Amino acid sequence: MHFQLRPQTVTIPHLDFGNLAWGWCAITALGDFDPDLGGHLILWELRLIIRFPPGSSVAIPSALLRHSNAAIQQDEIRYSFTQFAAGGLFRFAENGFALNESVRARTARMSAKERNEWVLAEAARFSEGLKMYSVHKLD
Repeated sequence: MHFQLRPQTVTIPHLDFGNLAWGWCAITALGDFDPDLGGHLILWELRLIIRFPPGSSVAIPSALLRHSNAAIQQDEIRYSFTQFAAGGLFRFAENGFALNESVRARTARMSAKERNEWVLAEAARFSEGLKMYSVHKLD
């Protein structure tokens, strides 16, 4: 969960690298601004500019979909509230509730066969996550 409480919250185009790659991020716009003049949600790869009035919420895969929001008028107020799935929490659970450093130490003690099995399992988990996305081509 993250609150952006600056009076004119604006973000530049970015990816949320800390989020789970196939997880969802809920974004809520708050404040008092004219959504016809600013505050739009911009999804860069999809080439979409979305009217995003105060009180609106949307869920996007913010680790994989570059996004930002448009500036608002000088005398207006816009805040942002986001809820996301932190990738580190999922890694912690997948690691048997251990930090990556502990897993690295454990893999160093594995045989080549065990290490190979572990690497294949990691790749399979990532592949399964990516399968959650549509494969339809956008024009």
